[in-house]
Amino acid sequence: MRVRRLGWAGLEVEAGGRRLVIDYVRDISPLFTGWQDGKGLAAPSGDVTAALVTHLHRDHTDASAIADVLAPGAPVLRPAPGHGDDVDNVTTLLSERELVQHRLAAEVVAAWSTREIGPFQVTAVPAVDGLGDPQLNWVVQADGQRVFHGGDTMFHGYWWLIARRFSPFDAVFLPANGAVVDAPHLQPPSPLPAAMDPVQSAAAAAILDARYAVPMHYEPEQPDKIAGYVEITDPETEFRTHAGKRARVLTVGEWLDLAA
Repeated sequence: MRVRRLGWAGLEVEAGGRRLVIDYVRDISPLFTGWQDGKGLAAPSGDVTAALVTHLHRDHTDASAIADVLAPGAPVLRPAPGHGDDVDNVTTLLSERELVQHRLAAEVVAAWSTREIGPFQVTAVPAVDGLGDPQLNWVVQADGQRVFHGGDTMFHGYWWLIARRFSPFDAVFLPANGAVVDAPHLQPPSPLPAAMDPVQSAAAAAILDARYAVPMHYEPEQPDKIAGYVEITDPETEFRTHAGKRARVLTVGEWLDLAA
């Protein structure tokens, strides 16, 4: 099995001549105010067998992009819809509409459920979203190797349960930008990160017993974000410092061959 970073939180996983994507996006203008189309992002290297999404924030679920690379009728595995009314779910409504518009075969899955898709065994595991929206993380296994995708989860107490069931991991992909969010529908705002910072990500990688710990969910190529979204200054360097020998930084488009 090998994996490729597609930019932001996007990931391509390949095994047995088949591939799946996780949180693949092509247009992240809802978050990046100075969005330059295609800059800092890569496309999958071929047709895709399945798409996994961690949650329905628009920088993690881009239905148009998924529809363009997914084989007809192929599954899109996703978490449950948000709770409450349209105000509560304002950050997921756009992606919900787009999944329907593009006629994608979206399937809601529960934490700890497993699917067999071609050469892949994929398991949804618990995660905690910084804005209170439903989020899953993903464990993908194939060819005797195992990877973890952390979406933009906060640090939480499920790490040890995930580790007991699946560790060691060949590679874990973890958010590292430590974004603090001040959103109009979430007042008063929290001064704490809504996604893991490098210290927390390095701790999670250690608990998961990762051979490689790869930071993601940061993008120096697209520096201008919406107001109220503040990241740490240099997540890549700080992650290297705290993750130590586990740290493996991938440039956008770079492959990591887990069989090597």
